[in-house]
Amino acid sequence: MSNVELFDFQRKILEDTSDKNHVAYYLDMGLGKTFVGSEKMYSLGANINLVVCQKSKIDDWIEHFETHYNMNVLDLTKPAQFDAFKLYSLPTKVGIINYELIFRRPDLRELRGFTLMLDESSMIQNESAKRTKFILDKLHPENVVLLSGTPTGGKYEKLWSQLRLLGWRISKTQFWEDYIRYYIDDSVGFPMKIPIGYKNVDQLKSKLREYGAVFLKSDEILDLPEQIFQTIHIDTTPAYKRFKDKRIVKIDDHELVGDTTFNYLLYARQLCGQYNQNKLDAFRSLLQSCDDRLIVFYNFKDELAELMRICKDEHRPVSTVNGDGRDLSAYESQEDSVTLIQYQAGAMGLNLQKASRIVYFTPPLSSELFEQSKKRTHRIGQKSTCFYYFLTCRRSVEQRIYSNLGEYRDYTDKLFEDGC
Repeated sequence: MSNVELFDFQRKILEDTSDKNHVAYYLDMGLGKTFVGSEKMYSLGANINLVVCQKSKIDDWIEHFETHYNMNVLDLTKPAQFDAFKLYSLPTKVGIINYELIFRRPDLRELRGFTLMLDESSMIQNESAKRTKFILDKLHPENVVLLSGTPTGGKYEKLWSQLRLLGWRISKTQFWEDYIRYYIDDSVGFPMKIPIGYKNVDQLKSKLREYGAVFLKSDEILDLPEQIFQTIHIDTTPAYKRFKDKRIVKIDDHELVGDTTFNYLLYARQLCGQYNQNKLDAFRSLLQSCDDRLIVFYNFKDELAELMRICKDEHRPVSTVNGDGRDLSAYESQEDSVTLIQYQAGAMGLNLQKASRIVYFTPPLSSELFEQSKKRTHRIGQKSTCFYYFLTCRRSVEQRIYSNLGEYRDYTDKLFEDGC
């Protein structure tokens, strides 16, 4: 039995796909795809259900099913519960596992007649990744439910692996020929297809609907509060300028050497963040001028240490979400709390609508993480205007990163040029 109460638009999505057992709910962040997906999974009626999600979301999914459904819920990251999940005698059950672990559970290949649900299904867009190969080639689900707020990060070429799960048996070569505009780049020693746009988009959308895909944006059905974006310009330091010119600089006891493109990009970003006192001072000023809850996104552990130090100096209660764990107690209980979130660990999936202000201490390289992060506060239940503050170093790599993110493009090593 389910005790979930759905919005009208969520019920309509389920009604429109009631005749399909392979579906993709590509709902904008904040539209409740967790509830839509779990209701669809429940309605399919399989005795065995497998949910694959990010590691940081396992506890959330367990709590969700235990709260709303009369099902046996098992954490498949724990060996004893995984062994219990394999017992077919157990009544209706749902097992939760993360993408990084699923291919290390070969016994899952023996499952039959089950429903597979992928939370943030964009995690399988890389066909060469072990998790993608295992899910596509080793699992044999009877039903499939895909969930994502940003299934492609604005890039249709990354949909192909998900289309296979939906049952569209189009080859990758044919998919590119029919729907992707591209050119061939052989400057790296072997030919690579470089996307430059799309074609036959209406036909593509029609085919996606045919195979159970639903795309829905927040502004199509919700009257969410206004979003206000503010760039706070920060001066770069003399050290950044020296590094840009010489590709080497010494900071305290650390020597930063940009001897490769990767290292140059890495240290240029750090010189805009943790090593830039101007930016640290700007962050402190934000804390001093705002007593509201703040959500702060960052990249590196050393950034976290500096941000924690400033929050302590300003006597602000702190919550953290990163690879070491998640503690949202201050966020939940303190109106002046500061929640420090590392992009990879918390840009997706968190419901943080108690806050209405997000600070970007440094930008991510992924457009998907960037778009997802903005929806942590701008979602169902938010009543206040949402503010976004981008602490951005002038004439630096950060300006170029934000420019690419604004075009829904990742800022990868290949996009990096020496002149930044």
